[in-house]
Parts: sequence; structure tokens; C-alpha cells
Amino acid sequence: MRHGKLVFGACIAAACAVGASAILPIGAKNEDNNKKVENEVEEVTEASGTTTVLSSGVTYYLDKLSDQSEELNEVIGKVSFANAGITSILDSYGSSLSADAGASIQELDIATQFVPKDSIIAGYEKLGISNVTDYLNVRENPGTQNKVIGKMPGNCACEILEEVDGWYKIKSGDVEGYVCADYILTGYEANVKAMESMTTELYVNCSVLNVRQEPSTDCNVSTAVFEGEYLEILEELDGWYKVDINNLQGYVSADYVKKINTLPTAVKITEVVANTTYTNNNYGNNNYSNGGNSTTAVPNMTYTNLDSTVSQTAVDLINYGMQFLGNPYVYGGNSLTTGTDCSGFVKLIFAQFGYDLPRSSSAYLSTGYTIIPVSEAKPGDVFLYNYSGTIGHVGIYIGNGQLLHASTPSQGIKIGSAFYTQPYCALRVIP
Repeated sequence: MRHGKLVFGACIAAACAVGASAILPIGAKNEDNNKKVENEVEEVTEASGTTTVLSSGVTYYLDKLSDQSEELNEVIGKVSFANAGITSILDSYGSSLSADAGASIQELDIATQFVPKDSIIAGYEKLGISNVTDYLNVRENPGTQNKVIGKMPGNCACEILEEVDGWYKIKSGDVEGYVCADYILTGYEANVKAMESMTTELYVNCSVLNVRQEPSTDCNVSTAVFEGEYLEILEELDGWYKVDINNLQGYVSADYVKKINTLPTAVKITEVVANTTYTNNNYGNNNYSNGGNSTTAVPNMTYTNLDSTVSQTAVDLINYGMQFLGNPYVYGGNSLTTGTDCSGFVKLIFAQFGYDLPRSSSAYLSTGYTIIPVSEAKPGDVFLYNYSGTIGHVGIYIGNGQLLHASTPSQGIKIGSAFYTQPYCALRVIP
């Protein structure tokens, strides 16, 4: 018999497909599963290499192993689990079981069966996860008649502060308000969904980070992003990451970013009011090292939105565009529901109000509409972003430093920072 390594490796999708009634606490016995599990054990003893055991019967199997650890060592060597904060629990089963620190969070499998009573997700004491496909409204007070102050995307994490008549008071990111409890997962279900939906991203931890066309400081800079932004990873290279930033693909130095596991948080929505001021805190008065062996002077800029002059058309346009939050990004697509890209999204939204805009972002400087400095922008204007000498991304400015746009294939139509990089200019379409 050849010795190997036993890994409890049912995929997360399979683990989530198991109904709550099929999940057994540690120490429980399920006689109906015994025959099935015993058959799996027989297959394990004859296997070599890595062997997968279905999660549905693992509690029975672990109970059996806890009394037979010596025999287990002789049969297969070592049992390994994905590491998800369950090491202390596994330790109680003896030296035959261990947590595999090399397992990625996306490959989390049977570890989700060992969620403790309280949340195991770092930073949350009472975790809630939004169970919606698009966005969930966060309201100022409980009740659908109250003002929307934020939006939670699907699989968004929050801290549940209290429950009030079918509503949860939550805090997610900078947003604190009320959401309908029917659309929030809690307890075990929240932990499993969090593990399933958690993504690995890059956190920018320098003031200004160059995004280059190739993984080298000798090549051209496509754009720059600012401290505090999160970047989508496409590929990990030697000392560099290939990233996607609002559909710009480029390379950033690994020295100036931190790789972290993240869950989305709510986006704050602020009403358009007269004479509001937004200060872009990504800027400072100094020259900064930017990860490319050079320095960039970055001005301190304050954007005053002359909201008293914003027309009802601009308000209606923004509200219309928000109903498509969460819908997919599809390059070349022309549907607000089944998918479109950044220029397609802007074109389709403005077309609803009688304005004709280009299908290609690179053509937005030649529309005939008024090009204005970003410092004069107000809600309803179109922001244009310079990627490698051409306009490579566009979105609708909705005030308070926020952009409504079709971002990337993984993020879809979303609200994000309008100043993830310095906008090239703004386009005044609505007078």
C-alpha cells in the first residue's frame, strides 16, 4: 500500500450546496451516512497521493479518526485541511490532522463546516452578508419610506449592530444605517458566503503608484493610482503584478502594494445639495515616490460642486443610471441589463435623455460638447481618463468624489472613486 496525503477537498460550491439540515456539528453522528462514509474510508486506504473526501460525511469520519490516529498515520501519513481559522479545533483531533497554511481562501472547502458560533471573519463580531444579485439599499431609518444613504453590492460584508422590527442596523465601510433583514445572511450562512465570495486584491500602500505598460521601470507609464485603492489581480509575476484597473491592463511593482483578502463594503450615497464641497484626500502638497523610481508632483485639489445649478435632468439621469448597478460588464455589449462596457454604459444612459454620445471612449474629446476642468465638474458631467495618451475610460460623475460606471468584467456596473487616478478632464453634456 502506498502512503499519500489525505486532503478534505470538496469544493466550496459543493459545500454550500449542502442544506443546513445536512451539516453536522463536531461530535455528531449521522447513521444514515455511515455506509457511504465507510465506503469512502475504504477508498482512502487504497489511494495514493491526494484523496478527496466528501464534506457531507466528514464529522463521522473525524470522530472515527480521533480514536484511530495511530492507525491513520500508518495508512495515509498526514491529513491536511484548508486554513480558515480552524487550527485550534483540528488540534483536538491529534497529530494526524493539521491545517494546510498553503491553501488559498478561494479553495476553502471542508473548513467551512467548522465555523464557530461567532464569526471567524476578521474584523466582524456579528457578520452579515448581503444576499442580493445587484445592490441593497441602506436607509437612514428602518422602513422603505426612508431616505437611501448607501448601497450594498451583492456579497457585501457588514457588522450587524441591532435588529429593529425586521430591519438590521448595520455598519459597512463608512455607511451606517438600516437594511431589510430578509436580504442579509447571518451566522453560519454568512460565514460560508463570505468564504466563497472573498477575493484577493492588491492594496496600494504608497502615495502614488505608476501603472506601466510592461513589467519594467524602463517602459512607459499608462496611468497612476493613489494610496488606498484596491487593484484587481490578473497575474503574479517576479516582482510585479498584472492588474486590471477599470479595464486598463497594466503592471505594478510588488514593492508598493499589499496582497490581501477582501470583502466588498457599502458605498455611501449623498443627496445633491447646494454648495457642497468634496476634498480629494488622495492628493497632497509634496512630491511622492511612486514605485517607478521617479517622483510626481501632486497638487492638493478641492472640488466644489455647484449643485444649486444642477438641472433636474442631471438628477433624473443619475437616478436612472443607478437602477443598473450590479449588472454585468461586457466589452462591446450594448445592453444595460445583459452587459455593456464603459462607453456603452454612458452612451445608453444619456441616450435615454436625448443626448447622443460616442460608442468609443477615445472619441469623447471630439463630441462638440464643452470640455471643462475637473475642478469645475458637477453631478451629471462625464469624466474622461487618460490611459497611455488616449481616453481609455469614461463614467458619470455623481458628486462627492464618486463615479457611476461600467468598471471591469469582475465588478460590472458600480459606484467607485472618481479619483482612483487623476481624471483628464470632464465633459459638460447637460447644460
